[in-house]
Amino acid sequence: MNVKGTKHNYLLQPIVCFIDIVTLLILSLLFDFSTANYKLFAVYITFAWLITTVGFGFYKVYRFTPLVKILAKLFKQFLLLILCLFTFFGIFNEIDIVASAVLEYACLALGIIALLKISIFNLRKKYRKQLGRDTIRVIILGKNSKTEQLKNFFRYNPAYGFQFVENFDLRSKEASVDDVINFTVKNSVHQIYCSVAELKNKEIKKLIQFADNNLVALKFLPDNKDIFTKKMDFQYYGITPILALRTLPIDTPINLFLKRFLDIIVSSLVIVFILSWLTPLLAIIIPSTSKGPLFFRQKRNGIDGKEFYCYKFRSMTVNKEANNLQACKNDMRTTKLGKFLRRTSIDELPQFYNVFLGEMSVVGPRPHMVSHTHSFKNQVDKFMVRHLVKPGITGLAQVSGYRGGIETKLDIKNRVRFDIFYVENWSILMDLRIIAKTFFHVIYGDKKAY
Repeated sequence: MNVKGTKHNYLLQPIVCFIDIVTLLILSLLFDFSTANYKLFAVYITFAWLITTVGFGFYKVYRFTPLVKILAKLFKQFLLLILCLFTFFGIFNEIDIVASAVLEYACLALGIIALLKISIFNLRKKYRKQLGRDTIRVIILGKNSKTEQLKNFFRYNPAYGFQFVENFDLRSKEASVDDVINFTVKNSVHQIYCSVAELKNKEIKKLIQFADNNLVALKFLPDNKDIFTKKMDFQYYGITPILALRTLPIDTPINLFLKRFLDIIVSSLVIVFILSWLTPLLAIIIPSTSKGPLFFRQKRNGIDGKEFYCYKFRSMTVNKEANNLQACKNDMRTTKLGKFLRRTSIDELPQFYNVFLGEMSVVGPRPHMVSHTHSFKNQVDKFMVRHLVKPGITGLAQVSGYRGGIETKLDIKNRVRFDIFYVENWSILMDLRIIAKTFFHVIYGDKKAY
């Protein structure tokens, strides 16, 4: 669950970033910076823009971000751009560039970028307000001045895309936490806002457990924001401070774009250079060694718990228990060729089609068959947290010794522990390290590959 906006909008800000860079490059031609070693300037200004905008959060604009904050970001970026420009022309002092031209370039560039940024921001607000699209359904727990303030914010600011559904007073006997949970499930609520002052520890614990296991975002209205550490993620809806329980590093447009970009590059390379010739070859060998299709297709749970078909090269004989019984060591259903395919992980390669289609990622928590998800959801606390991101072909748990079948309850608990750590601490460098470790395990073998 994306707590700051809907995931299908993740491409918008990277596209805007690309347009901003193109704007900078085109304007540099108009200002005749082309005489100043244009190729070097183009590379420099592109990387300088990416580093400063990502580093200072220029593109971190959410549905509740006030216009004043956007203008402040634009002014800060204007100063950074001027600094970067004078740094470049200062280093290459043989280049005869007038200072006023640099200032004019920066002013015009940021003017165009500001116009684009504010226009998109306002268009999205109108889209939500007039069409009622891209909305987040919310409920509030507690009745006091702060919850009333938040309720009014939701009601009188439809452009932000929040749909207020209900307000519960847990201090009265009219409602309980169980009532809230049932209401949330029945009414497809996306976010729960809780007044900390009106909740008992047991109630908070129960809500956290429910939210983690049902992919619902839980946020708190702090009784006194000064008692929390600076590491807590505060967001302001108008003048109301909100404390987010679980903020994910991947839940920013830039990070979502980077991860998707890596997925497309890796999956494309595998599809073109490996699957393009391996698939036709195995299409002949697999059916000739055992009756049945080339691919094994199985429903599994992906991001937000949604079901999708996960593909593998078939490594077992066709059997009725395929969708319920997990493979185990020395499984009698595995064919002779299948043992080789599973030991070398070749059977997993068709999942790069899933990655290319956006159903999976190269790295992420491994998806389980639907029947196992329903079972583990009730047995293992916070099991559903791993579904906050796309499932992966490989993952942190797999390269940490928890690949293969679930033999004991401790196996699934440890796998979930590593998966949650991955979800909460994701970085593109972590993905690259996991890919490298996976490659090492495939080359040198893994005793749990069966």
